[in-house]
Amino acid sequence: MEPETAPNPEGEAPVRIRDEDGDLERDFIARVENAIAAEDAETARALVGDLHEADLGAVLEALDPEERDGLIRLLGPDFDWTALTEIDETVRNEILESIPNETISEGVRALDSDDAIGILESLDEEDRDAILAGLPLAERIALQRSLDYPEESAGRRMTTKFIAVPPYWTVGQTIDFMREEPRLPDEFTELYVVDPRFCFLGTVPLDRLLRAKRPTRVEDIMGEVAHSVNVEDDQEDVARLFERYNLLSVGVVDDSNRLVGVITVDDIVDVIEEEADEDIKRLAGVGDEELSEGVLQIVRLRSSWLLVNLVTAFLSASVIALFESTIERIAILAMLFPVVAGLGGNAGTQTLTVTVRALATRQLNPGNAWKLIGREALVGICNGLVLGSVTGLAVGLIFARPELGLVIAGGMLANQTVAALVGILIPLTLDKLDIDPAVASSIFVTAATDATGFAAFLGLATLLLV
Repeated sequence: MEPETAPNPEGEAPVRIRDEDGDLERDFIARVENAIAAEDAETARALVGDLHEADLGAVLEALDPEERDGLIRLLGPDFDWTALTEIDETVRNEILESIPNETISEGVRALDSDDAIGILESLDEEDRDAILAGLPLAERIALQRSLDYPEESAGRRMTTKFIAVPPYWTVGQTIDFMREEPRLPDEFTELYVVDPRFCFLGTVPLDRLLRAKRPTRVEDIMGEVAHSVNVEDDQEDVARLFERYNLLSVGVVDDSNRLVGVITVDDIVDVIEEEADEDIKRLAGVGDEELSEGVLQIVRLRSSWLLVNLVTAFLSASVIALFESTIERIAILAMLFPVVAGLGGNAGTQTLTVTVRALATRQLNPGNAWKLIGREALVGICNGLVLGSVTGLAVGLIFARPELGLVIAGGMLANQTVAALVGILIPLTLDKLDIDPAVASSIFVTAATDATGFAAFLGLATLLLV
């Protein structure tokens, strides 16, 4: 990867921003920090004024809170507000809390509507209203309309900046319009054709427009609306549409089929990353935790699920208590508990991870659910036979008690089979009950595998050894 550079304010060789691995250069951050400490606006602008918003966002995250405020103050009107959409929510909120609402209003005016919404939706209602009040009426109405749509919907993700033309225009008129209109989107790949009521009629890719003769009417070269989404469609469903049909953009319509916005692929990349990040965190029971959050916030997010886990752990303990007399007579069984619990939990987590991901991507559905349940049960049996044979042989040889090896082999077979089944059945059941399987599955799967593993292992020990 070619390292990125920024101009050197001292007139020497350009300063490297990122190294070959894509990480920020410590020397570059040190130069920015020195400029902030010296309140050297000229040097700060030379270093970061022309950075891509993603790089500027990375610089803001690398600085201390006081340094972030200082950098934004030094940059003044040259600060690229789009950078705030590239950083995690905790850092963004800390920055916004230190900036007057009037200044935020000025910054939001320069953003596309989807980026502006990304900033506004994280603010509390009072600050949001104050910022919107500082915007021109037309922009305020457009942003407020987007904010009224559900969170994580197409209406929140769309930009209201797009090119719409009537079907009776000629190619020449359309090209002339685009040359003369100063408010066009910075980048676009197709035009949207609408009737006088702004109903969505079709699209014209830019390459098709440029290849057509000037007298050709737009309606003669437009394609039908193959794909469109409703303002209230979930952003994850929109992302799947982009993935399935390799789209670059898609029109967003309201319930009357009026074109109200456009979603582009750069926004969908963010959606895919956010949804994957969200699923992974929920699967681990850490909620919406960010790296920039403090200790108390992290404790609050994690402790609730750990307390639930504590309750389910007592379920496993109660199973062990049922076989107290067996354990007293054969104390060596207690040494083998971690083997049974550990392998069962890992097997359940493997199946759970695959199942939750399949549900999230809609690959798992009622049509193939039973087939996959049968497959996982067979996988569990096979794993149980393999692991049980290896563990049973090892335990029998180490402790010179073949019957003990037989007991743990049987326990492993039962535990691996149950782990595979609960790893798919629990998330399927939660999904059927409209409960996010990524949030609650892991705790129940662990509880089920531990309880059944101990019950099978100690039950066989009671029957065969006692």
